[in-house]
Amino acid sequence: MATVERTGITDEAEIRRILEEEGWFNIFRWCDPAGTRYAEHTHPHHEVRWILSGCLQIVESGVTLDLMPGDRMESEANVPHRAYVPEDVCYICASR
Repeated sequence: MATVERTGITDEAEIRRILEEEGWFNIFRWCDPAGTRYAEHTHPHHEVRWILSGCLQIVESGVTLDLMPGDRMESEANVPHRAYVPEDVCYICASR
């Protein structure tokens, strides 16, 4: 199951520095407009999503995770999940 840490950190430069120090790779910023939906899918790597602004909902194993600014979610590789964007959102993505 994905884990969520409510860090309160929304500064993009600080988030990138933390992730680089932790050994994450493929670090990039992603934004989606409200109403965006991602059908159930998986990722081949351990993933992190760190919310800069807005809201992102992830549904994994029937559990809905509401991610807000400053929230850091880590998910294991190959775990099916889907996503919905109730309001415009920007976040940092990275893999490990």
